[in-house]
Amino acid sequence: MPLHSIRPLPGGVRLGLWHLTEMPLELWPQLAAPEAYRPLLPARADGPRQAQWLAGRVLVQRMLATVAPLAVLPLLQNDAAGRPFLTGPAALVSAVSLSHSGAWVAALLAPPGTAVGVDVEAGRDQAFRIARKFLNTDELAVIKSFGAPGSGPPTEATSALFSLLWSAKETLFKLANRRGLIFRQNLLLDLPPGPWPEAGELPARLALGDAISRHRICYFRPAAGYVLTYCYALSSPI
Repeated sequence: MPLHSIRPLPGGVRLGLWHLTEMPLELWPQLAAPEAYRPLLPARADGPRQAQWLAGRVLVQRMLATVAPLAVLPLLQNDAAGRPFLTGPAALVSAVSLSHSGAWVAALLAPPGTAVGVDVEAGRDQAFRIARKFLNTDELAVIKSFGAPGSGPPTEATSALFSLLWSAKETLFKLANRRGLIFRQNLLLDLPPGPWPEAGELPARLALGDAISRHRICYFRPAAGYVLTYCYALSSPI
C-alpha cells in the first residue's frame, strides 16, 4: 500500500512516509479538494514530479485525518521561498515539512509554533562530489578518521554516508527556516566517531550570529538506497 507508515513522536509530532507507486491520475482523486490544488500545481511539474507533489499532499491529508477527522481539511500551500504551510480549520493548522526523492515521500507534522525539518534522499555520488561545499574541516576530519575516502570514485557505502550528511544539513536548514544560511558555517554537525549504526541520531548546532542552539537529527533508511533525516524543536530553534 502506498501509505507506508504514520509514526507518532513525542510532543504531538507525526512522521509520515509514502511509497510512491502511482501515476498522477491515480493520486488526484485521493485529494479531498482536488479543485483547490489544481491552481497550485507547479508549472514545471512533469509526470514523476507531479506524482511526488500530489503524494506529499495526499500523505499530509492522511496524517491530518488521524489527528481529528474533519469534513474540511486544511489546504497545503507553499510560500514565496517554497516552504510548505497549512491554511484552514484552526484546530488542524500544524507546522509541516515535506520532502521527496525517487519513490519516497516524507512529511513531518507538529503542533503550531514547532520548528520542523525532514529530508529524504536517494543515495547518489553527488553529495560526495560536493562534500567540501557543505561540510567544514572539522566534519570532514571525523569522516576521514573512520576510513571514508577523500578522493577517487566513491563506493556505495561512501555515497550512502555522504548522502546522510547532506540530508542532515538539509533537515537542519529547514528547521532554521531562514534564507542566506551557509551550510559550512551556520549548519553544524558534531559528528561522533564512526562507523555509525544504520539508524540513530547525529548531534547538530544552528549557529545564527551570536546565537547557538543544539539539536539532534534522527536518521534511518526507509529502503535500500535511501536515507531519511528529521528534527523538530517545540519552540523556535533560536
